[in-house]
Amino acid sequence: MTRVLGLVASSCGGLDTKLAAELAGPAAERGWRLAITLTPTAASWLEHTGGLPALRALTEFEVRSVSRLPAQHRPHPDPDVFLFAPASANSVAKLALGIADNQALTLLGDVLGSPRVTVVVGYQVTDDRIRHPAWQHHLDALGRAGVRTARLPWGGSWTDVLDLLPPV
Repeated sequence: MTRVLGLVASSCGGLDTKLAAELAGPAAERGWRLAITLTPTAASWLEHTGGLPALRALTEFEVRSVSRLPAQHRPHPDPDVFLFAPASANSVAKLALGIADNQALTLLGDVLGSPRVTVVVGYQVTDDRIRHPAWQHHLDALGRAGVRTARLPWGGSWTDVLDLLPPV
């Protein structure tokens, strides 16, 4: 049985062209079943740019961005591996601080620190943000929770972050 990868994405430059082509597509080619969750802003960006159909074509599950109602069925199985990429500086900070103000961060916050769940965060931030005094503290907090982190290159391929995932 193929393992499920919870692919979570926030709004970052390149989301509209790289998420499907450099993350979701290559992950599916490696054998992952994708359960995709977007932050509300990422969903809005992809809806506006026409990127949602490409993601939907790569998964058997609904691409979600909002919480389900109590009587609704769960649209995704429970992944034991999550990739949060691209992750914006804002979303990384919220995740590190335990702020779960959208479905994507709630999903990740619920598994953060679990020894049974692998979490990889591929963040895309500017050099200015990296110099912010709180930035390293956020990465350190995620590291203490067992999260593997990597910076996604500006202008380069995001696919290398998939190498941080365990084998399918």
